[in-house]
Amino acid sequence: MGKIRVLVVDDSAFMRYTINHYLSALPDIEVVGLAQDGLEALSLIDSLRPDVVTLDVEMPRMDGLTALRQIMKEKPLPVVMLSSLTKEGAAVTVEALTIGAVDFVTKPSQSTSIHQVMGELAQKIQQAARAKVKVMPAAVWARRTRASASAARPSKLVVIGSSTGGPGALHQVIPRLPADLEAGVIVVQHMPPNFTRSLAERLDMESTLPVKEAEAGDRLLTGQVFIAPGGFHLTLSQDGGIQLNKGPAVNGVRPAVDVTLLSAAALYGAATLAVILTGMGHDGRDGARAVKKAGGKVIAQDEATCVVYGMPRSVVEAGLADRILPIEEIADGICDLLQTIGQRFAAVRVRP
Repeated sequence: MGKIRVLVVDDSAFMRYTINHYLSALPDIEVVGLAQDGLEALSLIDSLRPDVVTLDVEMPRMDGLTALRQIMKEKPLPVVMLSSLTKEGAAVTVEALTIGAVDFVTKPSQSTSIHQVMGELAQKIQQAARAKVKVMPAAVWARRTRASASAARPSKLVVIGSSTGGPGALHQVIPRLPADLEAGVIVVQHMPPNFTRSLAERLDMESTLPVKEAEAGDRLLTGQVFIAPGGFHLTLSQDGGIQLNKGPAVNGVRPAVDVTLLSAAALYGAATLAVILTGMGHDGRDGARAVKKAGGKVIAQDEATCVVYGMPRSVVEAGLADRILPIEEIADGICDLLQTIGQRFAAVRVRP
């Protein structure tokens, strides 16, 4: 493979210069064009044929989301978004990831230097160049009557792990889960703080089941989906309480899927169902092994529908997957496999 051809799109002359200067010094990346807004970007894509586009969100004439929708509709290719750390920036970024952006990088802040941001951007461009672009359809199914989480402790537990491409994949799974799901659900998505909250809020708007970012002191409930908060590992106490900690990164990430799955397998045993979706690396493999050893079940997303076939591949190649399914069949697969596993706890009410 030759150099990765990159089109940089940003309304800030400083950011265009900085990104171009940094990326052009790398041996495997070539900046083939610079655009000031979405309209200019769309015109340059046809002539320059970039491998990857870096795309700012807030721009005049045509903003990043509008440009991204046009790119995904007309000439789908890998896009890495540049986002702010604000609540609004996080919400827009999550929307971009559900539309089809491969990944995102947050702009420099008080806690991050421009050098750190450029290093992360280069790494994500390299990863994006190898990714399969997936244009995720919007949640077009009619939402049924909104469920309320039961006050009962779940007798079964589903743990879903995802990374690169995960937000779009989760929007094809969580909204398809039925209102009468007889299990608790935990999602571990590799994302920084603020972004997991926006992800939870967006999924909550589209899903029958209630979805929220987990907080210390929350308890597992039947029919409730918890999203592990960015920057924290999520584990479970013996009484089903959710515990958060800032322990060392595992597999280079926090939250880590392995940490939650190991805790879940220890508590729920054979009543645990692990689901490993698209993502880079092998986070979730050791946890899936613990689930299998405890008698539980494992679903892996298939290669054809993954943006990055890393985490599911590690599970499949280790012989741990009970089912390998395309993303659109995973919600049904969860429901089917939940019928085959035993209950761990009686459905007792949880004290408020």
